[in-house]
Amino acid sequence: MTKLLDRAVEAARNLPPDTQDEIARLVLQLAGDEVPAVALTVEERAAIASSKEASARGEFATDEHVRAVWTKHGL
Repeated sequence: MTKLLDRAVEAARNLPPDTQDEIARLVLQLAGDEVPAVALTVEERAAIASSKEASARGEFATDEHVRAVWTKHGL
């Protein structure tokens, strides 16, 4: 391990666990290793299920709605 990578790992040790996991996923991806699955919260799973249901019903944002969101966020 290089000194720089060793320093980076040491710095990561002081970060919160969630941040450490994000760093680990990035390093694994850069190294060409499999990226471990990200655990979703109950709320995130519910939001995804709701989006899939709306999609199945053909409910999508209108162009006007999308433009309004872009404008709101300065895009």
